[in-house]
Amino acid sequence: MTNSSAPSQAADLKTSRSVARFPLWIFIVVILGALLSITGAVISKVNPTLLTSGGTMTETARVYADYMFARSLALAIMLLFLLFIRSRRVLASFMVLIALIQLIDGVDDLVRGAFLLVPGLLVFALVFFAGAWKLFGQPFWHLDAWRES
Repeated sequence: MTNSSAPSQAADLKTSRSVARFPLWIFIVVILGALLSITGAVISKVNPTLLTSGGTMTETARVYADYMFARSLALAIMLLFLLFIRSRRVLASFMVLIALIQLIDGVDDLVRGAFLLVPGLLVFALVFFAGAWKLFGQPFWHLDAWRES
C-alpha cells in the first residue's frame, strides 16, 4: 500500500513553513514601531511634562499620561509577541490598528496646527499599512483579508 497523503502532507508542511516566514523589512518595521511605542510609554511615565509641552502637570494630565503609558506599552508588547510567534493574520490586524491610530493622530495634529508631526505619522502609518497588506497577502480593505479561510 502507498500513502497517497504523504505528498500532500509534505506540501502542507512546506506551505506552513513559507507562511511562517516574514520578510525582513516587516521584522524591522514592527520592531521599530514597538520601540517607538515603548519610548512613548516610558516618556509618559518618567517625564510626562514632555506631553504637556513643558506646561504644569495637573492631576488630569497625570491620569492621561498613565493611560498613554498602559496603552502604548500594551500595544508594543502585543506587536513583539505576535511577531515572535509569527501570527501572520493577527499581526497584520494589529498593524492596521496601529496605522489607524497614527492617521487619527495625524488628523488631530493637523487640526491643532502641529504640522511638523504629520509627515512622520503619515510615513509610519503607510509603512504599517504596507506591512499589513503583505502579511494578509491582499489589500487589507478587502473583506476576505479579515475572514478566516
